[in-house]
Amino acid sequence: VQLQASGGGLVQPGGSLRLSCAASRSIFRAIGMGWYRQSPGKQREFVAGLVSSGGRNYTDSAKGRFTISRDNAENILYLQMNSLKPEDTGVYYCNVRWSKSSVFWGRGTQVTVSS
Repeated sequence: VQLQASGGGLVQPGGSLRLSCAASRSIFRAIGMGWYRQSPGKQREFVAGLVSSGGRNYTDSAKGRFTISRDNAENILYLQMNSLKPEDTGVYYCNVRWSKSSVFWGRGTQVTVSS
């Protein structure tokens, strides 16, 4: 299984980006999906998650600004990021879990928020 993350880039504070994570396997039966961020000098941290029931959860800093969604037909996980701040800078990784023993990570896409 391959997860290809894309959509990162350099954006000014207040700008928007939409990250995509294309899966080589159907995500329809995935039990959970998420986005994580690793900022310089820090450990990878949870940003947003989506479970099979449709429930979504976000880290406090992402609430109200980020939206996680999925396209089952295209097998793509998205993260819409608005009102970006410099502290959102980092490498963003997608994660998809088909079962407790079937967990995959994408390679990551760099997001830099700077003026």
